[in-house]
Amino acid sequence: MSIQLTTELCRIFNIRYPIFLAGMAGVPGMVKLAAAVSNAGGLGTLGAAYMTPEDLRKAIREIRQLTQEPFGVNLFSTRVSDNNMRIKEVQHELNKMRDELGLAQASGESASSPNYFEEQFAVLLEENVPVISTAFGLLPETLMQQAKSAGIKIVAMVTTVNEAIKAEQAGCDAIVAQGSEAGGHRGTFDISNHSMGANIGVMALVPQIVDHVQIPVIAAGGIMDGRGLVAALALGAQGIQMGTRFLTALESGAHESYKDALLKSTEESTIITKVFSGRPARGIVNKFIKHWDASDVEPLPFPTQNTITRDIRNASSKQNNAEYMSLWAGQGTRMLTDRQKAEDIVTEILQKAHSLLS
Repeated sequence: MSIQLTTELCRIFNIRYPIFLAGMAGVPGMVKLAAAVSNAGGLGTLGAAYMTPEDLRKAIREIRQLTQEPFGVNLFSTRVSDNNMRIKEVQHELNKMRDELGLAQASGESASSPNYFEEQFAVLLEENVPVISTAFGLLPETLMQQAKSAGIKIVAMVTTVNEAIKAEQAGCDAIVAQGSEAGGHRGTFDISNHSMGANIGVMALVPQIVDHVQIPVIAAGGIMDGRGLVAALALGAQGIQMGTRFLTALESGAHESYKDALLKSTEESTIITKVFSGRPARGIVNKFIKHWDASDVEPLPFPTQNTITRDIRNASSKQNNAEYMSLWAGQGTRMLTDRQKAEDIVTEILQKAHSLLS
């Protein structure tokens, strides 16, 4: 079996190497990292789901000042409204954590989550970003047509074969097959069918998706080095996407307490939880998660839970206290390196892959 590191994916996205940076929404200061990965020959991606349209436009222009190479922007493509039915019960529990952090108590008043999706998409069109990727669903048909007409490449995050088929039928140029090992939120379209997300491991998921679609598949979930790249290619993927691997990179804007927690963690440190956002995501267990799990209170659905926990997460960050932050991480954290340049990470991955294939 002959495995080539330069795949059709590279030609389609005009990149040198089949390595995508995951769009990690909510992690601040990721412009430099996205640009660095693009400059290193991969596809840097900005996680923009929570950004205001104005901040998004500014970030895109900053990326363009740092790189001439292609890059992507990731959005959450989902239409959900706030559910405040049990907000008093949930806020009562959250107030116990606010006490720990010296924060003001929150009332049981209804939460209102901003939804910038349409305005964000308009910015991406106006700025003519090279690649748009989506999580939690696909671009609506009219928006897909607008993006394709503008020559923008479209990528969808999927966690099942059926989602992959839908993505191909909708006109996506590539699919990211996210295994259950992946950190943070994965792209399961409908969690009413999978309350904790569709949890298929990447080794099982990738070849089954490859067998059912014609467009390139990108493997994601716990992939940290050149061994993971070669394994993904052997399974039929045409590239890999990595998020956690780059969180401790020199250019990463992740909080120092977050980086330290990542570097101290192991393959046993993470669980899939809804407690921060109301949607399943993999993160390092801390006091927030332990407190919530002991309470037996069900989190509110996304985006409401995400909105009402934000003050706690932000305060924890300001206090350099990782115990109440959302420490999103995949399962491969023993392989992390401390403040390594993104370019060197990419080079190391490629060198290891070449050595395995030679």
